[in-house]
Amino acid sequence: MKKRDLLLTGAAIIGSTWISQFWRQSQDSTPTDSAIAVDSTKATKRYKIMKTEEEWKQTLTPEQFHVLRKHGTERAFTSPLDKEYNKGAYNCAGCDLPLFTSDTKFNSRTGWPSFFAPIEGAIATTTDTSLFMKRVEVHCSRCGGHLGHVFDDGPKPTGQRYCMNGVSLKFVPV
Repeated sequence: MKKRDLLLTGAAIIGSTWISQFWRQSQDSTPTDSAIAVDSTKATKRYKIMKTEEEWKQTLTPEQFHVLRKHGTERAFTSPLDKEYNKGAYNCAGCDLPLFTSDTKFNSRTGWPSFFAPIEGAIATTTDTSLFMKRVEVHCSRCGGHLGHVFDDGPKPTGQRYCMNGVSLKFVPV
């Protein structure tokens, strides 16, 4: 491959990534289960816990803020919660709402903590159209924090895989 072709390919990848991020920011999420938006300046729903960006920055680590409030994603295989299999609950790192139990956790081999079902009423979802694909984004129903995505390739009994960012969760052992 010529150096010029390599540079053009790299520029195309970087450009498409930038365009997808710009496009995502300019689009309103299409609700699937409930209408929510995490950015308080564009909020379409009031949550039980509402804070300004500055208040969130004071209570969350920079990585938690990036994931929970800015829809970021932690690197795969970096969360100790991926290999946590003790009995307990997985709570929202933003507001401490119990979201999942250890009884629904499984090893998806994706590098993120995965569950086949949330606690009833604990989550809300929206359609995420970033990166030129359509995914179902999972949020905390109490504070609106971004948790991860849900896919239809999980185990029985639900067939769903709630692929969560470990930094958005807090494990509480029983």
